[in-house]
Amino acid sequence: MSLPKKDRVYTYSDYLSWPENERIEIIAGKAYMQAAPSRIHQKVLSEVHRQIANYLLDKDCEVYPAPFHVVLDPAGDHENEADKEYILEPDISIICNKNKLNERGCQGSPDLIVEIISPSTARKDKMEKFNIYEQAGVKEYWIIEPEEKMISVFTLENNRRFGRPDLYGEEDKVTVSIFDDLLIDLKTVFTV
Repeated sequence: MSLPKKDRVYTYSDYLSWPENERIEIIAGKAYMQAAPSRIHQKVLSEVHRQIANYLLDKDCEVYPAPFHVVLDPAGDHENEADKEYILEPDISIICNKNKLNERGCQGSPDLIVEIISPSTARKDKMEKFNIYEQAGVKEYWIIEPEEKMISVFTLENNRRFGRPDLYGEEDKVTVSIFDDLLIDLKTVFTV
């Protein structure tokens, strides 16, 4: 596939026509190709996913690692799914409402999203995606910084805004607010 054109507005219908092996996100109608993640990124993703997946074995929620797409409409502008202009691939998504799941991915806000940043994605994850996920009503958003060995956890408050983050380092256990008894042990997440 050739690189997306900068002056064109892309939608979910475009996304569905692209080859499955292409990693592309659409943010506000603009298409962004994603580079292959680093080994450290994948190691962190695998360990966080493993801990969450083990916890969810007998629960109603489901967890999906990337590549897994989430279709959002943060401003509620598009009734027709094919016209939606926000198709993202979070590193990890937890969905507790199975009505949002179909054979392609998730239609609507996951309950929890994890993004693992790299120098090339830091601005997008910390600013653009933060605002999109907040507007879309994601209950909990994690930003994992492997190089700094820290996690910022944002929880959606009653005013539908993310509050101040809870910060965790490599010796901590992260409390997952959408569950009563899940702790993610960062000692195993940040081992290199």
